[in-house]
Amino acid sequence: MSLKAYLYFTKSLIFPRVQKSTVAIKSLYGSIICIALSVVPLVAVLSITTGMINGMTERLIGLSSGHLEMRVANGIEETKNEEKFSAYAKSFVSVQGVTKAYPEVNLYALAVNNGTRTGAFLRGVSDNIFEENKSFKELFEVYEGDTSLLRESSSVPYAIIGEKMAKTLSLSSGDTLRIITTRKAGDVIVPKVTTFKVGAVISSGYQELDELWIFVPIKAFFRSFTMANADFNIMLETEDAFSPSLVAVQSRVKKQCGRFANVYRWDQVNASRFENFSSTKVMLVFIMMMIIFVASINISSAIVMLVMERRKEIAILKSTGAAPFGITLSFILTGLYCGFAGLLLGIPLGLIISVKANELIHFMEWFINLFTQVRLMDPAYYLQAIPVEIPVNQIIMVIVGTLVLSVLVSIIPSVNAGKEKPSEGFKL
Repeated sequence: MSLKAYLYFTKSLIFPRVQKSTVAIKSLYGSIICIALSVVPLVAVLSITTGMINGMTERLIGLSSGHLEMRVANGIEETKNEEKFSAYAKSFVSVQGVTKAYPEVNLYALAVNNGTRTGAFLRGVSDNIFEENKSFKELFEVYEGDTSLLRESSSVPYAIIGEKMAKTLSLSSGDTLRIITTRKAGDVIVPKVTTFKVGAVISSGYQELDELWIFVPIKAFFRSFTMANADFNIMLETEDAFSPSLVAVQSRVKKQCGRFANVYRWDQVNASRFENFSSTKVMLVFIMMMIIFVASINISSAIVMLVMERRKEIAILKSTGAAPFGITLSFILTGLYCGFAGLLLGIPLGLIISVKANELIHFMEWFINLFTQVRLMDPAYYLQAIPVEIPVNQIIMVIVGTLVLSVLVSIIPSVNAGKEKPSEGFKL
């Protein structure tokens, strides 16, 4: 028999001429639905987790560490005052591969308002960083006030605070914020209170990252706080944070700064976070793939039933010269069709759910809140909105993996079909 004849037999297995649906045909199409239903959540998980991880990564790089984070030793001549430190930071723009440098001074403190207090992470930054730095400009959302007030010169300098801190301390734009740090008076360490005005309330959409941040002008930082316990950092930007050449740029920066600073890549600074992100995604994908594996077992069961129903046809074909391999191939192609049809249904539906993920979550949140108060996308743990990204390469791997799995689970019952003896088929 020719290949065309075997393909025609495959077609008759999938689309029988008899109008009555048999148990095997129902089982065959049931397996297609099972594959589709298992592919939908896998595509959604891949798209949503990819978007979430990339969104968090973008904020960690752009708002926290920079492409390279340079930690400068405290007490050297370059950190004596704001002018020298800013000039020192700008000197690294001349390094090949570095495009921008942002000086920053950090200090842990206590923020107080009306008897309520909370820990704070003070960030002394350039007064125009919210306009000059692309990440600050695009990733921060201003809820109240104006970030340009950071440039205002006044007796009481302005500070920019996070949304979480504003809620905790009941602060709004224009309110007074007190920062408690320490200073040394002789041999005694005493508290020091510094007053700022709230210029703006902002959020990166990732509360775990910015809940303690207070941005103050770097000039006011040097004037207001004791530098003994401060950390001096320089955020360096390159053309591409994900470029393989980032290691070479890191080496050149380290060579220029010498022993007075250490230079770290963004993936080194945030190594523990990214390991957590990756392990979570791998675990979710593994669970989804196991669901697809279980669903694919239905294909094997459906083919077993199909073989039992078509034993007479197999006997007739073998009597007319059909080879065992040809019969086996027909049933394997039937299993492959089930996987392909399941993907044809599941992939588009999964992509639609992914694209509409924010709307679906808001609807679910609204419906659940009719009975109890629940916030599904709490920014304390996740991003406020899901920046969905379609991982094309990973979805292609899912398609290939599902098709291969469909073939593998079809092999044993298909080989058994090829081994059927014509004499046994005619006895039925």
